[in-house]
Amino acid sequence: MRIAVFGSTGATGRQVVAQALAAGHEVTAFVRDPAKAPPARDGLRIAVGQVTSDQAAVTAAVSGADAVVSALGTERNLQGLRSPTVMAQATPRIVRAMEEAEVGRLVWLSGLGVGDTMAQVPALPRLAYRVLGRVYADKAAGEQLLRRSSLDWTLVYPVMLTNGARTGRYRHGERLELRGVPTVSRADVADFVLGRVTAGDYLRKIAVIAD
Repeated sequence: MRIAVFGSTGATGRQVVAQALAAGHEVTAFVRDPAKAPPARDGLRIAVGQVTSDQAAVTAAVSGADAVVSALGTERNLQGLRSPTVMAQATPRIVRAMEEAEVGRLVWLSGLGVGDTMAQVPALPRLAYRVLGRVYADKAAGEQLLRRSSLDWTLVYPVMLTNGARTGRYRHGERLELRGVPTVSRADVADFVLGRVTAGDYLRKIAVIAD
């Protein structure tokens, strides 16, 4: 498949790109800074632009794709503070690009605790997640735009991410029973995301993922 990946320079996005290429897919990695792009290899194309403002670059990146994956995270400024508006700005750009390019399939990586999924967060991590209130509100605002689109989206909500190995042993569903401080590796999240791209399930549904 031909897959366009936003957020390709982040820890999880790099896993998505690497696993997609290893599986034989063609990948367009959208980056803001070419110096941070994934290493060159067969099947990889780099597209450069600002996802929050460069509509032409975003549209060009998704044109010809069979599916789009977003592993976008919240940007930090020079003071290390997270911007509370990135997702609300990026989401309409990506949705518009996909609709104009007639690309229907989108797998969107979020985080457990965003929007209504806060109800599934166990008590202990829920306290920590509330510190990210503005960031999560931004994610939720972007996802509301996504839900109102015509796209075949899947929203993926992983629990706390780790840098562990890809195991293929994880749970997923629209609701999961979670206790303590649940975790899942970025590698396994990437595995799950790519599985949704190829399987085409969870259409216009959410998926919670945890070990």
